[in-house]
Amino acid sequence: MTDKTSAEWRRSTYSSSDGKCVEVRDGVPGVVPVRDSKVPGGPQLAVGAGAWGAFVTSLKSDLG
Repeated sequence: MTDKTSAEWRRSTYSSSDGKCVEVRDGVPGVVPVRDSKVPGGPQLAVGAGAWGAFVTSLKSDLG
């Protein structure tokens, strides 16, 4: 998939400062890699770009 250590990862602006976050990486064709910020070298989920977009849209809708 992707390099687990040198990639540019980001987290939501809604994330807390205690380091318990989900991070995502943009720029990988067709998928959105997702990882746990507490274990940056750990496993990643490869979520299809369309599924990720639908997930984010649903979250935004629920948050109002």
